[in-house]
This record gives sequence, structure tokens and C-alpha cells, in this order.
Amino acid sequence: QVQLVESGGGLVQAGGSLRLSCASSGRTFSIYAIGWFRQAPGKEREFVAAIRWSGGSTYYADSVKGRFTISRDNAKNTVHLQMNSLLPEDTAVYYCAAGTRIPNLRADTQYGYWGQGTQVIVSS
Repeated sequence: QVQLVESGGGLVQAGGSLRLSCASSGRTFSIYAIGWFRQAPGKEREFVAAIRWSGGSTYYADSVKGRFTISRDNAKNTVHLQMNSLLPEDTAVYYCAAGTRIPNLRADTQYGYWGQGTQVIVSS
């Protein structure tokens, strides 16, 4: 089992920045990748970014490319999502997820472990 705990959400004005963190524990050696997803009210959950645990390759949704940066701290088993130039449409609950076998890093159904989510609100 892998446990994930997100932190760092909050309220920020448009154009501002937030840094989300996802701390993992348990069988972290089995993690293949960690992804960030978000879900806005009335919308489906969508892919934001992902990082392979080994090698550190990163992947981004087009909507956040150039504004968000995903990174990992292997020593602390933590993944960060630095969010800059935030827009009101970035408002959502952000979830981190981990998986052991993920052929498609953008597909939420392929992640087996999920955190509880952290709210991000961007005011205009």
C-alpha cells in the first residue's frame, strides 16, 4: 500500500503562485509515477502533470504547460507542483495519485493510490 497526503492549497489572486506538495509513505519503492489531477465543480477530473519516479521524466497538460512545474524529492518521497501565473480556471480540488504500472500517465484510471485532495481557489 501507498499513502499520499497533499498540502499547499489555498486562495490566491489571478497571476499569483502556489506550491502543492504530495508526501508519500508506505511501499514507495513500488511507485512508477506520481501524477496530479484536478476536478472543478461540475466537471470531470482532468490530468494536470505527472513525473516518473525513476528518471524524472515529466508530462503536462497543454493548459498548464509553461506555468506549472512538477518535481520530485526522492529523499523525502515527495512530489511538488509549482503553479505560477494562476488563472481563475485553475480553481479546482487538486489530487495527487500514484501507480505501480501506468502505460498512460494521463489516464486517472491507471493510478491505484490517491490522496484526499487540496482545494485551490484563484480569484479574478
